[in-house]
Formats: sequence, C-alpha cells, structure tokens
Amino acid sequence: MKIITCIKQVPDSEAKVTAQNGQPSWGEAPLVINPFDEYAVEAALLQREAQDGEVIALCIGPDSAKDALKHALAMGADSAILVSDPALGALDSQGAARVLAAAIQKIGGADLAIFGRQTLDEGTGLTVSQTARALGWPLLSFAGSIKAEGGKITVERVIEEGKQTVSAAAPAVLSVVQSIGEPRYPSFMGIRKASKAVIPVWTLADLDIAAPAPVVTRAELLNPPVRDQACEMLTGETPEAIAETLVEKILAEKVL
Repeated sequence: MKIITCIKQVPDSEAKVTAQNGQPSWGEAPLVINPFDEYAVEAALLQREAQDGEVIALCIGPDSAKDALKHALAMGADSAILVSDPALGALDSQGAARVLAAAIQKIGGADLAIFGRQTLDEGTGLTVSQTARALGWPLLSFAGSIKAEGGKITVERVIEEGKQTVSAAAPAVLSVVQSIGEPRYPSFMGIRKASKAVIPVWTLADLDIAAPAPVVTRAELLNPPVRDQACEMLTGETPEAIAETLVEKILAEKVL
C-alpha cells in the first residue's frame, strides 16, 4: 500500500498574531509541522504497519518547510517531497488543492492520501475536500479509525452527532481526527536519519501545471486598540471615610 500524507509547516501554537500592513504576522515565531498533521502521519504509519507498503510525506512551502518534512521522516515516513515555487507565495485552499493533486498524480500509484483535519494557521479544513475533488477520489473525512481490506477503505467518522461508519473503494482521500491515535515521538535514530535525508524539490514546471490565481485580499486586519488602565486604591481611617471619598470621585467624574 502506498500512502501519501499531506502536511504543512505553520507557526508555533504559542505565536502571537499581529497585523502588519493589513496582513497577519507571526513575527519571529518558530515554524513547525502542523500539529493536526502529526495525526495524519501517525495514521499513515499505522496503515503501513498493518498493510505493508510505504509512506510518503508531501508538503507545499518554501525551502524551510523541509524541517516539517524531516519531522515526518523522523516519525517514520519512508520518503518526503517538497513542492516549492516562487509563484506559490499567495495560495488559497483551492490553489493548494490543485497543486497537491498534481503532485499526488505525479507520484502515482497511491492508495490513500491522508490529511489532518485542519491547519493551525488558517483552519478552514477545506483543502482535503478540494484535493479529493481535484483528484476525482472519494472523500472519507474525520476518520477516528481506518481499516483497509480488499481494495476497500472503511473508516469510523467522529462527528458531533456521534460516530458513523462509511467506506469507499481505494484510492481515497482521508482526513483524520485525534482519536486515530497519539502521534509517536520521533526516535533518536529517526531524527539522525531524517537529518541526512535528501528531500527532492518539485516546481510547477515539474508538475506541468500553471500557477494558481493569486489570492486577492479584500479585508484589512487591524491590531486591537491598546487600552491604558489605571487602578487607584482609596484609603481612609474608616470605611465611612473611604466611602465618602469614593462618592466624591464618582460625582467629580460625572458617573452619576
């Protein structure tokens, strides 16, 4: 079984978002693998252990995104591919889905493409369904467990109303939730192996597709106003004296 797990590099969850020139900025926050995508890697590794085969980590991003791919390799993925191109600087979820679908088709022979339920930075959760549509593959979303048998993929979906069992023929696109299993911690040997890994970089020319239309931003992000709050402690010899001082200040400020 060939499994492709799609991951993304995002700012650390402790990062503070601010507005710079109307656009969100995470400042100097470190970039890490999307936490929800660690569950996608774990799901892929569990299926490899059950079915044999290989796990390929796939990511769109700048050269720094290799660090996120190396994290997936350290967890146990067999190989990794980075899609990076100057024309991919302003991708929305639909554009990302087109690029991921083209990369998955170029890899070829995949039985599953597994995503986390959403990304930490944008959080729309749309890319997985848009990728499935671009590929023409069935979508099995919010999977809490996965069973592959006889060319059929069966998942137990975890939804607000409870749980739902659905199935589809492979190849299929899946998104997984946290109940799929706690992501394994990268081993020391895995980290060493990942540090030496050579990760191929594909451009749009390699995928033989045109650059998706750039995102047009109409909204302007503003920083919340800063409030200066001062606290004055009233003192007096008796509670009555403190109350009288308080009343005088309320009247002076025309609160009443």
